[in-house]
Amino acid sequence: MSLICLHNATVYTGITSLPKSTVLIENGKIEDVISNERFRKRSIPKDATIYYLNGAIISPGFVDTHIHGVHGYDTSDGSVESILEMSRALIEYGVTGFCPTIYPQSDEDFIKSIRAVVEAIGQEPGAKIYGINLEGPFISPEKPGVLPNKYIKPVDLDAMNKYLEAAEGHIAIMTVAPELKNMRELAILAGKNGIVTSAGHSNATYENMLEGMQAGILHSTHFFNAMRRIHHRDPGVVGAIMIHPNVSCEVIADGYHVHKAILDLLLKVKPIHKVVLITDALRPTGQKSGKLIANNEEVICENGLFKRKSDGTIAGSALTMIRGVKNLCEMGFPMHDALRTASSNPVTVISRQAETGSLIPGKDADIAVFDKDFNVMMTFVKGELKKFSE
Repeated sequence: MSLICLHNATVYTGITSLPKSTVLIENGKIEDVISNERFRKRSIPKDATIYYLNGAIISPGFVDTHIHGVHGYDTSDGSVESILEMSRALIEYGVTGFCPTIYPQSDEDFIKSIRAVVEAIGQEPGAKIYGINLEGPFISPEKPGVLPNKYIKPVDLDAMNKYLEAAEGHIAIMTVAPELKNMRELAILAGKNGIVTSAGHSNATYENMLEGMQAGILHSTHFFNAMRRIHHRDPGVVGAIMIHPNVSCEVIADGYHVHKAILDLLLKVKPIHKVVLITDALRPTGQKSGKLIANNEEVICENGLFKRKSDGTIAGSALTMIRGVKNLCEMGFPMHDALRTASSNPVTVISRQAETGSLIPGKDADIAVFDKDFNVMMTFVKGELKKFSE
């Protein structure tokens, strides 16, 4: 593959920011990041491809570790086509990798959805699949959020082994409620299989959380949402996660799921590298035509949220990763930190994919390019420029 030059941009490498710089890509990898001045002095092969970016922003590609659907497709379809169409659609938003997220369904449909993702891996036309995210089913019926309560179940190691068999080693993250009976055994089983266990949809006490952390539950699902609140006599799930700096946390930065002041508080107690931007996006996100259906009900999109058409109840987020980055910047996050939550931080959580997440020589050239108004201009996956959906 000939040399690709992304010239004259502000480059956020995941380590530092470099104004007026050029990213060099060769054989799908980052070859170097150099100043424009050094680029002009360099001998460039005649067959090199040069993109003149006029001061645009270059970032490591975004990695959405918690997403259910987009552009009218959803993991619950249980089809390979839907997963591949999600991969294709996400390119428009600067996403180079994702974890298709499956919520509780009947065991038959749950396993069907798992197998669809497994079959799609290796065929992705756009964003890479980094593994499956199972949002349940071993969560608290007291904190279901919008997940269907009838499919929430107590810990069942036999069922978990069936999920492991169906996934063929491709489960990356699993949301669990630490307070459930036999959760320690489940967390240890997950850890042995390379799965990140994430506290969420949980009514755990502080003591339950400490026990869970000791068993390896060191991530948290859409922090603050669908979890036991902080109390001065029982810090609960929220308090435990804020108190213990080694626990990472997802945030949905749409301005509705978490108030800006709460994010400000979070950053006072939580290291920035432990904050992971997610979308938790649903099927109708970015859908360009047809009825908008989420959770098997017709919805409308209003101010960045999906609301049930029948009664106006909030049904989920219409967030995209690029919009989440923009929102964080508008909330006062430095650009470097906002981009870190969307790229290098999620990769750190799913550490088996360490070949990406930063623009360092030798890393995969997974790159998002966007303008000062946060319009995505180009997305590269392993050095290949991906075409946006028509």
